[in-house]
Formats: sequence, structure tokens, C-alpha cells
Amino acid sequence: MKRLCLLILCLAACRGDETLFSYGAANHVWTLEKLNGQPYEATATLTFPEPGILNGSAPCNGYSGQQTAPYPWFEARALAVTKRACPQLDAETRFLEALTAMTLSEVSGGILVLSNDAGDEMVFTTDLPDG
Repeated sequence: MKRLCLLILCLAACRGDETLFSYGAANHVWTLEKLNGQPYEATATLTFPEPGILNGSAPCNGYSGQQTAPYPWFEARALAVTKRACPQLDAETRFLEALTAMTLSEVSGGILVLSNDAGDEMVFTTDLPDG
């Protein structure tokens, strides 16, 4: 019985990261191009610097948080946002509210799509290295 428990613990520890980080989103700066089908006129980015972590820049502030849902699920949690004001604060609010409402993700080449069951969608792009 001890051997079986040890084997189960070892297998659980060997399980790799199942988040977007390991499914093509890591090591890229994703820039929001469209929000709910409309061009996003401000600049907002999203990165996945390590498993379970997301961060980026909204139009006025930097942010960071957790994203531990297994791919293709998405959940931006525990967001911490800096507190600078700027003329694009409304665009920032729309971005952050949308980001926290997303529940699904899809990475395909240089495109990252976040969506939810309500039909909301965020389309991000990144430059991929030639190769």
C-alpha cells in the first residue's frame, strides 16, 4: 500500500503545467487587437512569464495576477493593478473587466483568443520569430 501511495504522489508531482504557459502563450507579449469584435484603440498587453502567472500593461497601469486554470480554460484571478490615472482610464476599465470575465482560451500561432459563454471575446496578437 505504501508503494502505491508513493507512486501516486510521484506521478502527481511529475504532472507538467497545464496552463496557457505550456500551450504556446509563454515568452510572448500579447497585444489586444479586438474587444468584442471592435478594434481596441488603446494599448493593452498580456504576458505569461511563468506557470500560473499573468501580467501586462493596461492603457494606464501595470497589472499582475494568477492564471492556474488548465488549458483551454482561463481565469484571471487576484489581479493587482497599479493606481495611475490617465485619459484612457475608461478603456483600461473595459479591458480589465473583460479580462476577468473570460473563461476559455485558444492559442494558434501568433493569435490568442479569450472568450466566455456570454459571447464576449478578446483577440490578442504577438510577433512570432521567423523560423
